[in-house]
Amino acid sequence: MATIFVYAEMAGGAPAAVTLELLTHLRTLGDTVEAVLLHPDGAAATAVLGAYGATRVHLGTDPAYRDHLAQPAAASLTRLISERRPDLVVFGATYEARDVCGRVSARTGSTVVANGLGLRRGDDGYLVDSAIFGATLQVTTQLSGPSPLVLIRPRSFTAEAGPSLEPEVVPVPAGIAPEHLRARRLDSVTVPASGPRLEAATIVISGGRGLQDAANFQLLERVAELVHGAVGASRAVVDAGWVPYSRQVGQTGKTVKPTVYIACGISGAMQHTVGMKGAAHIVAINKDPDAPIFRLADLGVIGDTLTVLPEMIRQLEQRAG
Repeated sequence: MATIFVYAEMAGGAPAAVTLELLTHLRTLGDTVEAVLLHPDGAAATAVLGAYGATRVHLGTDPAYRDHLAQPAAASLTRLISERRPDLVVFGATYEARDVCGRVSARTGSTVVANGLGLRRGDDGYLVDSAIFGATLQVTTQLSGPSPLVLIRPRSFTAEAGPSLEPEVVPVPAGIAPEHLRARRLDSVTVPASGPRLEAATIVISGGRGLQDAANFQLLERVAELVHGAVGASRAVVDAGWVPYSRQVGQTGKTVKPTVYIACGISGAMQHTVGMKGAAHIVAINKDPDAPIFRLADLGVIGDTLTVLPEMIRQLEQRAG
């Protein structure tokens, strides 16, 4: 039976959502799934990892994993891979994991596939589905070589706890070499936010260049407030400085899978739709009847976004009243 390593991350004192998504999916492949958790608070998370499919947790609790950037984790993970020789190593495509994955690849010479959207078993090994060339082409890659590395985008799978397991906990030897302690994390800032997180929201309303001005994002904020949703954006308006990067949906932003996704003034380039096409229901508002977004939409409204949104707000306010 093959063995898969999952690089597990912590967020807010608990396993990160993307870690649980990966474990949920990988346990369905019929292989042995082992988590590698390198964080000083990780001991409290091992039971949760077991509930989502990890049969073994390689646990390192040295404070250096939290206080220093990537290098300590990459060094320990490289050592584990050399010792255990897993058939596959899977990471969530987060900032931290991408940094660790790149360093591990440089040390081990392992194959890397980034921006994965799916992972499955093939006749001759593992297959990764991903988007390339600005998400204009969907490809499937056959993995080969020792312990290949795969980065999977968050929200590619749905996290669901399985049969409760008590995973075997294997301590990762303490002690980090001085050469891996050169970059220290000086501060960590959490941007305050109101309403649900973009990645977790059941309703997402996103705006693009059709909003014409940054001030018009107030319309989206009001709709989101009325429907208890979150506000997203296309890359074009993020690059224009209208909204922060944390709201970007798409290939170089976040992947969302809400029950309802409302695209306002967004044309529907693949770079954007790759981050939202997993929504259960898609509503598009655009004055261009030939906009690509309508090919994905379950409901399309052909009209000026700045005319449609105020009317939407009026009707929602009436219902709320």
